[in-house]
Amino acid sequence: MTTRVIIVDDQAMVRAGFAALLAAQSDIDVVGEAPDGARGVELSRQVHPDVVLMDVRMPEMDGLEAARRILTPPPGATHRPRVLMLTTFDVDDYVYEALRAGASGFLLKDAPPADLIAAVRVVAAGDALLAPSVTRRLIADFARQRPAARGRPALRLKALTQRETEVLTLVARGRSNTEIAQDLVLAEQTVKTHVSRVLTKLDLRDRAQAVVFAYESGLVTPGE
Repeated sequence: MTTRVIIVDDQAMVRAGFAALLAAQSDIDVVGEAPDGARGVELSRQVHPDVVLMDVRMPEMDGLEAARRILTPPPGATHRPRVLMLTTFDVDDYVYEALRAGASGFLLKDAPPADLIAAVRVVAAGDALLAPSVTRRLIADFARQRPAARGRPALRLKALTQRETEVLTLVARGRSNTEIAQDLVLAEQTVKTHVSRVLTKLDLRDRAQAVVFAYESGLVTPGE
Protein backbone atom coordinates (compact mmCIF):
# COMPACT_ATOMS: atom_id res chain seq x y z
CA MET A 1 0.00 0.00 0.00
CA THR A 2 1.29 3.46 -0.90
CA THR A 3 1.46 6.14 1.80
CA ARG A 4 0.13 9.51 0.63
CA VAL A 5 2.08 12.46 2.05
CA ILE A 6 1.80 16.24 1.92
CA ILE A 7 4.60 18.61 2.97
CA VAL A 8 3.81 21.88 4.74
CA ASP A 9 6.82 24.20 5.10
CA ASP A 10 7.40 27.87 4.27
CA GLN A 11 10.82 27.19 2.72
CA ALA A 12 10.54 26.12 -0.91
CA MET A 13 13.93 24.41 -0.92
CA VAL A 14 13.02 22.36 2.13
CA ARG A 15 9.75 21.25 0.53
CA ALA A 16 11.53 20.35 -2.70
CA GLY A 17 14.23 18.39 -0.91
CA PHE A 18 11.80 16.42 1.22
CA ALA A 19 9.50 15.80 -1.73
CA ALA A 20 12.33 14.46 -3.91
CA LEU A 21 13.57 12.19 -1.14
CA LEU A 22 10.16 10.75 -0.31
CA ALA A 23 8.93 10.46 -3.90
CA ALA A 24 11.93 8.26 -4.66
CA GLN A 25 10.50 5.60 -2.34
CA SER A 26 8.26 3.03 -4.01
CA ASP A 27 5.82 2.98 -1.09
CA ILE A 28 5.47 6.77 -0.62
CA ASP A 29 3.58 9.19 -2.85
CA VAL A 30 3.93 12.97 -2.31
CA VAL A 31 0.49 14.32 -3.25
CA GLY A 32 0.94 18.00 -2.46
CA GLU A 33 2.89 20.84 -0.86
CA ALA A 34 1.86 24.00 0.98
CA PRO A 35 3.87 27.08 2.11
CA ASP A 36 1.95 27.84 5.31
CA GLY A 37 -0.37 26.28 7.85
CA ALA A 38 -3.61 27.72 6.49
CA ARG A 39 -3.01 26.35 3.00
CA GLY A 40 -1.76 23.13 4.55
CA VAL A 41 -5.12 22.65 6.27
CA GLU A 42 -6.96 23.32 2.99
CA LEU A 43 -4.71 20.95 1.07
CA SER A 44 -5.14 18.19 3.63
CA ARG A 45 -8.91 18.43 3.37
CA GLN A 46 -8.71 18.33 -0.43
CA VAL A 47 -6.31 15.45 -1.07
CA HIS A 48 -6.78 13.34 2.09
CA PRO A 49 -3.16 12.36 2.79
CA ASP A 50 -2.16 9.59 5.17
CA VAL A 51 0.66 11.66 6.68
CA VAL A 52 1.21 15.42 6.93
CA LEU A 53 4.79 16.63 7.37
CA MET A 54 4.23 19.90 9.25
CA ASP A 55 6.79 22.62 9.94
CA VAL A 56 6.35 24.41 13.27
CA ARG A 57 7.15 28.01 12.40
CA MET A 58 5.35 29.42 9.37
CA PRO A 59 3.62 32.67 8.35
CA GLU A 60 -0.17 33.09 8.18
CA MET A 61 -0.76 30.10 10.47
CA ASP A 62 1.88 28.17 12.40
CA GLY A 63 2.17 24.42 12.40
CA LEU A 64 0.65 24.05 15.85
CA GLU A 65 -2.66 25.68 14.91
CA ALA A 66 -2.66 23.88 11.57
CA ALA A 67 -2.16 20.53 13.33
CA ARG A 68 -5.07 21.28 15.67
CA ARG A 69 -7.37 22.05 12.74
CA ILE A 70 -6.30 19.02 10.72
CA LEU A 71 -6.72 16.70 13.71
CA THR A 72 -10.08 18.23 14.65
CA PRO A 73 -12.02 18.04 11.39
CA PRO A 74 -15.25 20.03 10.95
CA PRO A 75 -18.64 18.34 11.43
CA GLY A 76 -19.27 15.80 8.71
CA ALA A 77 -15.59 15.32 7.87
CA THR A 78 -14.16 11.95 8.81
CA HIS A 79 -10.63 12.03 7.40
CA ARG A 80 -7.87 12.47 10.00
CA PRO A 81 -4.33 12.00 8.76
CA ARG A 82 -1.30 11.46 10.95
CA VAL A 83 0.71 14.60 11.60
CA LEU A 84 4.49 14.49 11.92
CA MET A 85 5.96 17.77 13.15
CA LEU A 86 9.25 19.08 11.76
CA THR A 87 11.13 21.11 14.32
CA THR A 88 14.41 22.32 15.80
CA PHE A 89 15.60 22.33 19.41
CA ASP A 90 14.59 25.95 19.98
CA VAL A 91 10.86 25.31 19.63
CA ASP A 92 10.39 22.61 22.25
CA ASP A 93 7.24 24.18 23.66
CA TYR A 94 5.53 23.94 20.28
CA VAL A 95 6.42 20.26 20.08
CA TYR A 96 4.82 19.55 23.43
CA GLU A 97 1.63 21.38 22.47
CA ALA A 98 1.57 19.58 19.14
CA LEU A 99 1.67 16.23 20.92
CA ARG A 100 -1.20 17.35 23.11
CA ALA A 101 -3.12 18.33 19.98
CA GLY A 102 -2.72 14.82 18.64
CA ALA A 103 0.40 14.91 16.48
CA SER A 104 1.99 11.49 16.20
CA GLY A 105 5.49 12.71 16.88
CA PHE A 106 8.19 14.99 15.60
CA LEU A 107 11.44 14.92 13.71
CA LEU A 108 14.36 17.32 13.76
CA LYS A 109 14.70 19.09 10.41
CA ASP A 110 18.39 18.23 10.18
CA ALA A 111 17.80 14.50 10.73
CA PRO A 112 19.45 12.11 8.25
CA PRO A 113 17.35 11.32 5.14
CA ALA A 114 16.89 7.72 6.25
CA ASP A 115 15.31 8.95 9.49
CA LEU A 116 12.74 11.01 7.60
CA ILE A 117 11.75 8.08 5.43
CA ALA A 118 11.52 5.77 8.45
CA ALA A 119 9.51 8.35 10.39
CA VAL A 120 6.89 8.62 7.65
CA ARG A 121 6.53 4.85 7.56
CA VAL A 122 6.31 4.55 11.35
CA VAL A 123 3.64 7.23 11.63
CA ALA A 124 1.69 5.89 8.65
CA ALA A 125 1.59 2.48 10.33
CA GLY A 126 -0.21 4.03 13.28
CA ASP A 127 2.69 4.20 15.71
CA ALA A 128 4.01 7.28 17.47
CA LEU A 129 7.51 8.51 16.81
CA LEU A 130 8.71 8.34 20.40
CA ALA A 131 11.88 6.32 20.11
CA PRO A 132 14.42 9.18 20.16
CA SER A 133 15.41 10.02 23.72
CA VAL A 134 14.99 13.71 22.97
CA THR A 135 11.24 13.20 22.66
CA ARG A 136 10.97 11.74 26.15
CA ARG A 137 13.18 14.52 27.50
CA LEU A 138 10.97 17.20 25.97
CA ILE A 139 7.84 15.75 27.51
CA ALA A 140 9.53 15.32 30.88
CA ASP A 141 10.86 18.88 30.80
CA PHE A 142 7.48 20.38 30.15
CA ALA A 143 5.75 18.10 32.62
CA ARG A 144 8.24 19.41 35.19
CA GLN A 145 7.38 23.01 34.30
CA ARG A 146 3.64 22.44 34.33
CA PRO A 147 2.16 20.87 37.49
CA ALA A 148 0.21 17.68 36.91
CA ALA A 149 -3.49 18.16 36.36
CA ARG A 150 -4.81 16.18 39.30
CA GLY A 151 -8.45 16.58 38.38
CA ARG A 152 -10.05 15.07 35.34
CA PRO A 153 -6.96 13.30 33.90
CA ALA A 154 -6.24 11.59 37.23
CA LEU A 155 -9.86 10.49 37.58
CA ARG A 156 -9.73 8.91 34.12
CA LEU A 157 -6.96 6.61 35.35
CA LYS A 158 -9.51 4.81 37.52
CA ALA A 159 -10.93 3.25 34.36
CA LEU A 160 -7.75 1.20 33.95
CA THR A 161 -6.95 -2.14 35.51
CA GLN A 162 -3.78 -2.51 37.54
CA ARG A 163 -2.02 -4.22 34.63
CA GLU A 164 -3.13 -1.54 32.17
CA THR A 165 -1.80 1.12 34.54
CA GLU A 166 1.54 -0.68 34.68
CA VAL A 167 1.67 -0.82 30.89
CA LEU A 168 0.82 2.88 30.55
CA THR A 169 3.57 3.74 33.05
CA LEU A 170 6.14 1.86 31.00
CA VAL A 171 4.90 3.38 27.74
CA ALA A 172 5.37 6.83 29.31
CA ARG A 173 8.93 5.91 30.24
CA GLY A 174 9.69 5.23 26.62
CA ARG A 175 9.62 1.44 26.66
CA SER A 176 8.81 -0.42 23.45
CA ASN A 177 6.29 -3.26 23.43
CA THR A 178 9.13 -5.77 23.43
CA GLU A 179 10.74 -4.14 26.47
CA ILE A 180 7.41 -3.95 28.30
CA ALA A 181 6.84 -7.64 27.61
CA GLN A 182 10.23 -8.44 29.13
CA ASP A 183 9.67 -6.18 32.16
CA LEU A 184 6.24 -7.63 32.95
CA VAL A 185 6.95 -11.19 31.75
CA LEU A 186 4.15 -11.11 29.20
CA ALA A 187 3.79 -12.09 25.57
CA GLU A 188 4.33 -9.15 23.22
CA GLN A 189 0.88 -9.64 21.71
CA THR A 190 -0.60 -9.36 25.20
CA VAL A 191 1.20 -6.05 25.67
CA LYS A 192 -0.21 -4.79 22.36
CA THR A 193 -3.68 -5.71 23.57
CA HIS A 194 -3.18 -3.84 26.84
CA VAL A 195 -1.89 -0.75 25.01
CA SER A 196 -4.90 -0.83 22.69
CA ARG A 197 -7.28 -1.05 25.66
CA VAL A 198 -5.53 1.82 27.44
CA LEU A 199 -5.90 4.05 24.37
CA THR A 200 -9.56 3.11 24.01
CA LYS A 201 -10.47 3.61 27.67
CA LEU A 202 -8.68 6.95 27.93
CA ASP A 203 -9.88 8.11 24.50
CA LEU A 204 -6.32 8.67 23.29
CA ARG A 205 -5.22 8.52 19.69
CA ASP A 206 -1.79 6.92 20.00
CA ARG A 207 1.26 6.39 22.21
CA ALA A 208 2.30 10.03 21.91
CA GLN A 209 -0.90 11.19 23.58
CA ALA A 210 -0.61 8.37 26.10
CA VAL A 211 2.80 9.65 27.21
CA VAL A 212 1.54 13.20 27.59
CA PHE A 213 -1.52 11.97 29.51
CA ALA A 214 0.62 9.92 31.88
CA TYR A 215 2.69 12.98 32.82
CA GLU A 216 -0.27 15.34 33.04
CA SER A 217 -2.23 12.99 35.28
CA GLY A 218 0.71 12.56 37.63
CA LEU A 219 1.03 8.82 36.94
CA VAL A 220 4.64 9.42 35.91
CA THR A 221 6.81 12.25 37.17
CA PRO A 222 10.07 13.58 35.72
CA GLY A 223 13.18 12.01 37.18
CA GLU A 224 11.61 8.69 38.10
